[in-house]
Amino acid sequence: MTETVSTARRSRITPEREAELYEAVLDLLREVGYDALTMDAVAARTRSSKATLYRQWGGKAQLVVKALRQTKRGDIEDIDTGSLRGDLHALVALEDDCTMARNSALMRGVAMAIHHNEDLREAFMEQIVEAEIDKGRQMLQRAVDRGEIRPDCPAIDFLVHMMVGGFATRTLLDDQPPTQAFLAAYVDAVVLPALGA
Repeated sequence: MTETVSTARRSRITPEREAELYEAVLDLLREVGYDALTMDAVAARTRSSKATLYRQWGGKAQLVVKALRQTKRGDIEDIDTGSLRGDLHALVALEDDCTMARNSALMRGVAMAIHHNEDLREAFMEQIVEAEIDKGRQMLQRAVDRGEIRPDCPAIDFLVHMMVGGFATRTLLDDQPPTQAFLAAYVDAVVLPALGA
């Protein structure tokens, strides 16, 4: 009997179940926003126990950020086309226009919530932003090693800022979601010239 209890405690959520749960969290986030999203609502939507959610993720902020991170298509560290332009265009192509439109509204809501939820901000910075900055630096280091950009280029530290800026301002200034075509043109007209590439 002790062996059964021990095994039950170690049991994990299957990858398929985890993916379903993350999608449900993002759907709830789109429907009600971060502040109104509750662990009770997630438990009800996913037919999970609240205890399991807390045991697996620790809290709402960690669960939301993990859902945001795990549902990304592709990974910047898997991109290496042999040129910085190719890498940045491949990065833009990771998500289709429909997905970008859905995620644009979602990320605006999360960005607003980050300003007054310290636990969400910390989890978002630690699990998403810092990781993307590190991966972006690796991409840029390859470009430096190939001689495409100077190692002392001042714009190197602002790659993520520039990419997020293009994504966010498309909606803010043009009242349209970002698209692959817009972001590819933005990379060519803004990001690459700033990097001296």
